[in-house]
Amino acid sequence: MLRKNIRNVLAATGMGLIGFGAASVAQAEDLLYLSYNVPNSLNVDGPGGTFPPSYGGMSNVLEPLIYFELGESNAEGLSALNTKKFEGRLAESWDFDVASLTWTLNLRRGVKGCNGATFDADDVLYTMARAKSISGTAPIGYFLANVGSVDKFEPSLFAARAAAKTAKDEGKPAPSPDARELGDEVTKVDQYTVKIRQAQANGLFLPVFAIFALLIYDKETMEANATEDDPWSHIYTNTVNGPGFGPWCVGEWKKEDSIILEANKDYYRGAPYYDRVIWKKIPESSTRLTVLRTGQADFVDSLSPREFSSLKDVDGINVGGGFLNSTVMMSLNWSQPPFDNVKVRKAIAYAIPYDQLIEKVYFGSARKWEGLVPPGYPGYFKPSVSYNYDPEKAKQLLAEAGFPGGAGLEKFADEFKLAFVAERESILGPVATIIQSSLKAVGFPVLLDPLPLQQYSDRQFVKKDLGMALNDTSRPIGIDASYAVMLQYVTVAKGGLNNWGNYSNARVDELFFKVKAEADQVKRNAMLKEIQETIMDELALVPVLEYEHQYAWREGVSGVGVHAEAQPRFYDLRK
Repeated sequence: MLRKNIRNVLAATGMGLIGFGAASVAQAEDLLYLSYNVPNSLNVDGPGGTFPPSYGGMSNVLEPLIYFELGESNAEGLSALNTKKFEGRLAESWDFDVASLTWTLNLRRGVKGCNGATFDADDVLYTMARAKSISGTAPIGYFLANVGSVDKFEPSLFAARAAAKTAKDEGKPAPSPDARELGDEVTKVDQYTVKIRQAQANGLFLPVFAIFALLIYDKETMEANATEDDPWSHIYTNTVNGPGFGPWCVGEWKKEDSIILEANKDYYRGAPYYDRVIWKKIPESSTRLTVLRTGQADFVDSLSPREFSSLKDVDGINVGGGFLNSTVMMSLNWSQPPFDNVKVRKAIAYAIPYDQLIEKVYFGSARKWEGLVPPGYPGYFKPSVSYNYDPEKAKQLLAEAGFPGGAGLEKFADEFKLAFVAERESILGPVATIIQSSLKAVGFPVLLDPLPLQQYSDRQFVKKDLGMALNDTSRPIGIDASYAVMLQYVTVAKGGLNNWGNYSNARVDELFFKVKAEADQVKRNAMLKEIQETIMDELALVPVLEYEHQYAWREGVSGVGVHAEAQPRFYDLRK
């Protein structure tokens, strides 16, 4: 009956679910999850590496060596991670030898994946070797291992890759030895013990192994689907399956439409409550809301704050959210005048009506962001400087910067185009409009500039040439303050991948690399505190708001939680 109701309701709305055939007989319990999209890849080093629904797909079918402990539920029934406590998953326990900089991972026995695959040390070595091969279009596994200071996972691997390609193009033998091959930095001690050596002590080692790109693949299935031209099964994981040891196995997968996840009945933590998750792409948030309200969907995400608010008093529906790393930030390009002037940046920060945004756009599901690192992350410190709404102070700073009342800013017309992702119009449109009005009142000639996602991403993340821009989806998914610093505040040339404002401070760079190698937690925290004071005082970015990552679900469903990728873990859901 559930299947028939789902099919009828979705067909009536013109969406047509999945086209169930004889192989899709109704099972004991299905979960229908509606989102704005479905995974486009289950390849941790492929195109899914920058696509949140793919994070969700990989995090449900693959399993980490370690993860964070799930904390208690809040008043809305939503669980948050205990970001200060790890728990063993595929690794039952681990220890670190300071003298040799070596981690020993004691692996869990009796773990079975899909099709009866068994887990052991060979799967860990395969996953690490695949990461070191840097053979994917987006080698994120390598990147994370490098961030965690795994020995020999270093930038020189890209030169080795280029040399191998040149030799192949010229018909010559490949260089030997190939630095991309896994060596003694990751070794198998026995069937259930692995050692991983670091180049230096680094507090990010454990956090990076909780991120999707270092989840563990099933070696046998991956190798069975490899080819001579694709020895690491990138095509297979981009198009067919992500074989691993998680609670779910890939059933039917139709990109840009739907994916069915089938329960791994042999999952080592116990079989999932649901037999299947039917994950359906419904691009329009209003349609997702309608289907949930009619009782046909079990679980939805990515509604607007207004839509979530409209559901809070609806019988039979629960709405919950939690703060972790979802923020609204404004980048001001340090390489472009007048944003190279700290007084201009501070004038903008004082001109933003934070409380109005919280009330009018987020309906109370947000709060002012005090700092430039997620407050729930280990190593966060609340900076002593804060920027509250004070238009008079903003006018004073603008005058001190040499632009009284905004005079002279008209020559920076392109720089004052406030860019944001056009597809996020329902949320960021109101935010941008309120900010534009407040900044104009002070003297800033701001124009709104919604850009298609592809164009925005190219300019913000690749070219880094936007003057000012709003972003509400970029989040540091490594749960540690130093990971956030590395991505967003280290100088671009030294590894600041997401430093789209071109911020650069030699002292911040120096401190970060010291933090990365510092084993003493007290010294590490002192340096992180100095970094956070500096980036807040200089306004590397303008922190606007933290907002709750929210979901809505049918009454009776429990176990909803907030994770760093802002993607659900279906295993935790049950009735």
